[in-house]
Amino acid sequence: MKVVFLQDVKGQGKKGEIKEVADGYARNFLIPKGLAVEATKTRMKEIQEQQEKQRKTQEREKTEAVKVQQILNGQSVTIKARTGGGDKLFGAVTAKEIAETIQQQFKVSIDRKKIELTEPIKHVGEYSVKIKIYPSVQAEMQVIVTATD
Repeated sequence: MKVVFLQDVKGQGKKGEIKEVADGYARNFLIPKGLAVEATKTRMKEIQEQQEKQRKTQEREKTEAVKVQQILNGQSVTIKARTGGGDKLFGAVTAKEIAETIQQQFKVSIDRKKIELTEPIKHVGEYSVKIKIYPSVQAEMQVIVTATD
């Protein structure tokens, strides 16, 4: 029997996948538990439409991510932080502060979780930061940390 998986089933299939499984397995386990439904022509058409819609959404998101990458790649942001003698900061410059500064300077919203710091920024200086905008799209920026007067 052909079924359409509604959820991932370990060893069988992933969500949205259409597979041939044993009749008893489908009728007694997959369908009653809501893990799959029988693959009829109408359901197959619905799933194809959903997959097409999802593909278009992903393309649009990737296009937007490339635009953001072109804006941010190679740019630099300056963050002023309080220092406590020498070049050591009070606390550290966080990804949240970097995201807020990018929002103010470039009018681009970046989630703080997508900013990849190789090490915590605890000293005045220049740091290279990677921003994962989309799974296959990254931008690299310079973060310049200066002392406040």
